[in-house]
Amino acid sequence: MKVKEKLADLTESAIEALRKVYDPELPVNIYDLGLVYKIEFTDVEVGAGEGKTDLLVEMTLTTANCPLADMIPGMVYDALRDHLPDLNKIDVKLVWEPAWDPSLMSEDARFALDMM
Repeated sequence: MKVKEKLADLTESAIEALRKVYDPELPVNIYDLGLVYKIEFTDVEVGAGEGKTDLLVEMTLTTANCPLADMIPGMVYDALRDHLPDLNKIDVKLVWEPAWDPSLMSEDARFALDMM
């Protein structure tokens, strides 16, 4: 397996994990809500170097006043750690720019929220 293939597999696994984390106030996962802005792996190696890979996830919330702002990043971290246990480090960073808006939602999310 080449590094490019490994990166694609890791990214797919991260998305699977993120799709298991739901906004506690909505029946939609955070990935399809469009809350995840960046999934970035560094130090991706194949073979003996595995286990040194780090992951940065930049995400936002539907509002800066979200009452669960302290809880959701921990939920994201736990889901990623469970799904990708061989990563060296996982950093979940809340960002507020650009501000989230409904246009970032997937078609599935809009359908689930009757916004189609």
